Amino acid sequence: MKGRMIVLDHIGDIEAAAYLVDGKLDDLLLDHIDAPRPGAIFRGICDRPIKGQGGMMLRLPDGETAFLRQGKGLRPGQPVLVQVTGYAEGGKAVPVTDRVLFKSRYAIVTPGKPGLNISRQITDEDTRDNLLAVAHEVFDGDYGLILRSSCEGAQSTEIAEDIMAMLSLADAVLADAEGITPEALTEGDGPHTLAWRDWTGAATVVTEPGGFETHDILGQITTLAQPMVPLGEGTMYVEPTRALIAVDVNTGNDTSQAAALKANLAACRALPRALRLRGLGGQISIDFVSMSKTHRKQVEQSLRAAFKADTVETSLVGWTPMGLFELQRKRERLPVPAKLMKDL
Repeated sequence: MKGRMIVLDHIGDIEAAAYLVDGKLDDLLLDHIDAPRPGAIFRGICDRPIKGQGGMMLRLPDGETAFLRQGKGLRPGQPVLVQVTGYAEGGKAVPVTDRVLFKSRYAIVTPGKPGLNISRQITDEDTRDNLLAVAHEVFDGDYGLILRSSCEGAQSTEIAEDIMAMLSLADAVLADAEGITPEALTEGDGPHTLAWRDWTGAATVVTEPGGFETHDILGQITTLAQPMVPLGEGTMYVEPTRALIAVDVNTGNDTSQAAALKANLAACRALPRALRLRGLGGQISIDFVSMSKTHRKQVEQSLRAAFKADTVETSLVGWTPMGLFELQRKRERLPVPAKLMKDL
């Protein structure tokens, strides 16, 4: 099927959302473990500082532990409002930040950072002026407010309602920030809510049960169990290890510089999707096909362009002395469980 489609469904008892482009799976959200979701807000209680790192370990509800990287000035027993930034690695503390924000489809409210901003992706001056007028009608300036690119083309009443909802939520959460015990103040958004919030382009939305089977999404998910990603100009292998994600790019029998460049550029374009669908993050090391230094610049530019359009925050670290390229990707997705793919 041509065009873009959002399918909201369940795989067994797992809530799931899929984003298709011309029938091809482009993004996948799953909620399959009982853990604090990214975006969840807690009143944490400071437990102990981490010497040498400047961080603070926090107590969360149900005996869970969080790590706040910037804990300077905090003392044990002090309450602090924090937001989950990603999923904890096995056995480690939940990563959190004290820079709490309230994000919805059209608006982001940022307590502690006053000011009114509009997404740079909205360039039409009349549209920007109209959005400013909508914001000023409902926004008093006590917090910061960012109007997202999804506001372009949206109804003014919907935008205003979204802003007011986020302002009310911010007021309620901040009013409950003090206390002597840890407490969950918001749960974070599940796949269906995230799909509504972040997949904002024009798309057909399918909500009837069985949508994943009808649109061959289950079949496409099973292919994620294989590390090989066909590139047309070659192949790419994406393999998670305990320490990092290893990516290997190959051309096949053609060892020319032209073939190497084609395969490497194709890998740059394909890598964000391959990582996104598999829910992979952390340190990523790419072994490109050997190429000239001139071609390296082209490949790096292609990588930057590819990840700029990706939904998951990824930092391009650069080339190592051994000729590998390293990335650091936020762990805000869960890896697709091997058992799930096996059972499909």
